[in-house]
This record gives sequence, structure tokens and C-alpha cells, in this order.
Amino acid sequence: MTGQVLTDAAELNSLLHSGGPGPVVLDVRWRLGDPHGHAHYLKEHIPGAVHVDLDTELAAPPTSEGGRHPLPDPAHLQAAARRWGLTAGRPVVVYDDNGNTAAARAWWLLRWAGVERVTLLDGALGAWRAAGLPTESGEPEPPAPGDIVLTPGRLPVLDADAAAGVARRGVLLDARATERYQGESEPVDPRAGHIPGALSAPTGDNLNPDGTFRDVKQLSARFHALGADAATAVGVYCGSGVTAAHQIAALAHAGIPAALYPGSWSAWSADPDRPAVLGDRPY
Repeated sequence: MTGQVLTDAAELNSLLHSGGPGPVVLDVRWRLGDPHGHAHYLKEHIPGAVHVDLDTELAAPPTSEGGRHPLPDPAHLQAAARRWGLTAGRPVVVYDDNGNTAAARAWWLLRWAGVERVTLLDGALGAWRAAGLPTESGEPEPPAPGDIVLTPGRLPVLDADAAAGVARRGVLLDARATERYQGESEPVDPRAGHIPGALSAPTGDNLNPDGTFRDVKQLSARFHALGADAATAVGVYCGSGVTAAHQIAALAHAGIPAALYPGSWSAWSADPDRPAVLGDRPY
């Protein structure tokens, strides 16, 4: 994966007032256990931002085989992207209100679908507010329909067997919170624990206290300490393939390519034939 991963608030504001069409800005409000993303968007969002529903636009319906957030049908994703106003060559900036842990799903999907000029707003909505930049409320007029043609398959994905193989022969990172990796807590999925051989690498450790990404040097040191580098096969999973995309963004920012296991723990743990490991060790 190549190209810029992050756009800061000042740069986005400048692009939006450059006199041209500017980037498409996507607001992806989603948190586990909070179904009110659209209501949060209506209360406050970056002017002109288009709301994106993670559950219905960035995922197919849940299944035991595909997990809680399977990859969407490409035709469905393309229709959604056109509703958002995406056109060929026009840049896209995505954000949420939680360190981009949800927005990264849109970033990854669009990169996977061949959109090269898509970045995350570093620091998310909090950085925009902290910069003293304006927000608006309510439902804006829908954007003019786009004509983007998506070409899925541009980023690597793993199924369960491939994820198990990466754990044995490369580095498989578990992006969930430590207590879920260790099996001390499992609030949503069928079983507790982690994939054999996976290493704990919580997504939150990619961020500074203000929600911005740690710098390249810090992220490189973090991932190298886990054995992940550009010469190693690296895979990432989480609960349902959402925050794992954030981990892949952090890896890309550090120059390390990685594959996503979209089914993640929600699919793995639903298969009784797949082993689960408890505790703080990979095996």
C-alpha cells in the first residue's frame, strides 16, 4: 500500500476552501454498542460532510461464516460511494469522533476498492474542534451523485485458514483490547480468547492521548518490537474487521503492508472447530 494515510485539520480546512471542488468528506460515526451514529452526526459534523452508516454501507449483513461485519458486496459499495458523491480522481477524507477507529473501515474499504486518494483526518473530529474550526448540525442537502467505478481486490484479505497460516509463518496481530485477547472478557462474540499464535496489539496503542496517530518512528518501533516489518507477512484481525483496519492504517503509516482478516474473531469464534487460546501467550 502506498500513498498518504493522514490529513491534518489545517490541511483539510485549506482544501475545503481552495476554490475548487475540494475533497469529499465522510463522517463514519460508529462505536460498539452505540447504534446512534446518525444522531451524533446530526448534532455536529464538519460542514459538508456526508454521513456513512458502517453497519449497512460498509458491511454486508452478519453471518456466522463472515462475522459481524463481512465485506460489502462490491456493487452495493459502489452504489453507496456514488451516493456519497465520489468521482474518479477526487480526494476523500474520512473521520469519526473516536480516534478514527471506525472511520478506518471506510479508509480501508475504499483503498481495497481502488480509490487511491483517501486519507484519515488525523485526530478525527476532536482535532477539528481543537483547531477552532466550524461545525454544523442538521441534515445537509445530499451531494451530487458521483460516478466512481470501484475495482475491488486492491488490498490483501485473509480467510480463517490464511489467518492461521500467517500466525504460524509470519505475524498475526490481534487489535482488540488486552482483556479480550486474553479471554478475560468477551462482550459480543461466541467464545473468549484469541487465534493460536496471534500477538496482542491493541488498536488504542496506535494513538496519542489526543487521538492523533503516533509518529512514524514510534509506530515503527512498536510494530518492529512485535516482529512486524516490510519483509514479513503481517495479518491483522479484531472483533469484526473494523478496528483492525485502523491497525492496518497505522502499519501503512509506518511503511509496513498488512492483510486484513475481515471475519476476525466474530467469525473464528463462531466455528466450533477453530481452537481458541486463553491467557497472555500466543499459544
